[in-house]
Amino acid sequence: MVGAVIVSGCASEAPMPGGQVPELGVERLFPDADLELDGLVHLAWPDDGGDSLYAVLQKGEVWRITPGPSPSATATGTLYLDITDRVRTTANEEGVLGLAFDPDFPSNGHLFIYYSASGPRRSIISRFSGTADRANPASETLVLEVPQPFGNHNGGHIEFGPDGMLYLRLGDGGSGGDPQGNGQNPGTLLGSILRLDVSEVSESVGYLVPADNPFVGKTGARSEIWAYGLRNPWRFAFDPETGRLWAGDVGQNRTEEIDIITRGANYGWNAMEGSGCFKGSACSRTGLVLPVAEYGRDSGCSVTGGPVYRGSRIASLEGIYVYGDFCSGIIWGLRYEDGRVTKNGIVVHRGLVSDISSFAVDRTGEVLILSLPGGIYRFREK
Repeated sequence: MVGAVIVSGCASEAPMPGGQVPELGVERLFPDADLELDGLVHLAWPDDGGDSLYAVLQKGEVWRITPGPSPSATATGTLYLDITDRVRTTANEEGVLGLAFDPDFPSNGHLFIYYSASGPRRSIISRFSGTADRANPASETLVLEVPQPFGNHNGGHIEFGPDGMLYLRLGDGGSGGDPQGNGQNPGTLLGSILRLDVSEVSESVGYLVPADNPFVGKTGARSEIWAYGLRNPWRFAFDPETGRLWAGDVGQNRTEEIDIITRGANYGWNAMEGSGCFKGSACSRTGLVLPVAEYGRDSGCSVTGGPVYRGSRIASLEGIYVYGDFCSGIIWGLRYEDGRVTKNGIVVHRGLVSDISSFAVDRTGEVLILSLPGGIYRFREK
């Protein structure tokens, strides 16, 4: 990555209990580039040996960002895919929310897009075709449609796992408090993480269900589900070293949570919000998986899940899972060892990055921080 400007600020937050993670600054990438990335929600790239980044804008565009040939050169942006004509953005949580390049993109040219649509309101996962330079909006092949009762809690992240399967996240359907009870109903796809085989997508076959999915053959449960009991899971990431699937789940009014997602697990919503009961003071925790970390409204209002740092620029961050808050801009890091969190503290204090919409990991393993107004940042030593 080239072309960065340092963003400085003063520490204003006390570390969370059990701190001992590095306190870092951030630097903005491509500060001089003429890139219009308002509504930036995701960055992705194929495993094609290139150096371009593909920026996903909520309104329905994907832009290809090409770094300059030297650190002093300005990056350029070109429109890679435009599907604004079919994307619903009426509610502020709707739009194009996720993109994943097929692991075999260099040979098959396939990429997958998650977006909101109208008539009726629904979430769509579709496959498109293209090259590294341009995707064809007319090449859309439908993979999955999920009806949405409300305009919020759409989840939206999609990513191929190390097993080659496509994982995607759906919120509970929206409104407030999960009025339809979707989170605790494995008979609906809402409030779940799905695991799909998209190796044979065609006009007649959208996806296949992997035979080892946990609810295959179980009465009253959707076989596409990998895990459920989630409210509005916003961003997840696989740790390339351990294979663990980490996720942030946005809370209702009190608690934001971080979960390690495992096969067939129930994460409690709407019986639970974080590690506490959602309604009243008593509830059954039997069979529920509680978060590994959580925070309250004094620190933010909407968690953005991140990745485990496996880069080389910040040695003190190695092996630490990072996550942020959209509202406060605080970024935390935690270390998970022997089945428990052993360290958890603030990595970046509030005021340095606004509206954290997502994290990404570049081709060298470095973590990138995305801001909804269009900024792309990375960590730096103070």
